[in-house]
Amino acid sequence: MRQSFGETRARFRDNHALIGADSHERTTLPNWPGIPVVFVIAPQMGARFTEFFAHMPAGAEALPPLPGYERFFFVLDGTVELTVGAKTHSLAAEGYAFLPADTDHRIRSAGEARLVVLERRYLPLPGAQPPAPHVGDCKAMTAVPMKGDTGLMLKKLLPEELSFDCEVNVMDFAPGASLPYVETHFMEHGLLFLNGGGVYRLDDSWYPVAEGDVIWMGPYCPQWFGAIGKGNARYLIYKNWNRDPHVS
Repeated sequence: MRQSFGETRARFRDNHALIGADSHERTTLPNWPGIPVVFVIAPQMGARFTEFFAHMPAGAEALPPLPGYERFFFVLDGTVELTVGAKTHSLAAEGYAFLPADTDHRIRSAGEARLVVLERRYLPLPGAQPPAPHVGDCKAMTAVPMKGDTGLMLKKLLPEELSFDCEVNVMDFAPGASLPYVETHFMEHGLLFLNGGGVYRLDDSWYPVAEGDVIWMGPYCPQWFGAIGKGNARYLIYKNWNRDPHVS
C-alpha cells in the first residue's frame, strides 16, 4: 500500500466501516490525561457506542467516563492496575474489566500499556439491579463451540444476566472455519481482530482483514466471516444485548 499516494485500507459506508492501523489519528481526552487515544468507532459514524485504543505511557492514570456511561476495557499489551473502591486488580495482556455506569475507578499503568476501550450509555432495565463490576482474564477462560462447531470457539467475557445491556465475546476460528450463515439483525457490532485474518463480508462488500483491524457493523448490515491462513483467526466483538429494539 502506498500511503504517500493517498492509498488506505479504511472504508466507511452508511452501515459499516473498516478501520486499519494505517489511518489511525491520535487525539486527547480530559479523562485520559497524557494518554494518546485513537477513536475507531464513534457516534459521528452512526454508532451508539465508542471504541478506542488508549496508548498509556508509564505512570499514566485514566479516570471514569462521562456520567451515565459504562466502560469495558481489554488489555492488549503491558500491565495495568484497576482500582475500584478498596480493591486493586492487576491486569496483564488479555485481562479485562467491565465498569458499570457511575462507578468510580482508576486505571494506572506502571509501564507502557495499550488498551482497547468500549463505552456506551447504560440502559437500565426496570425491576433489575444495575450490574456489578466484573474483572476477568480471557486466557484463563474455557472456550465452548459455537452452535456445536468445534472449529469456531466462543468465550463470553461478561455474565449472562439481564442487568447487562451488552455482550463482549472472543471468537476463535480454526483455519478454514467460518460463520455458519450471513447474519442480519438489529444489534450493532464493534469488532477488533486480535490475531489472524481472513475475509469479512459487510453488506455487499468483501474485505481482507487482519490483526489490528477494527470493524463497525450497523443494524441490519449483512455480515459474514471466513478465516484464511495457517493459524487461527480471533476477534473481540461487542454487541448491544438484553434490551428491546425500541430502546437498544
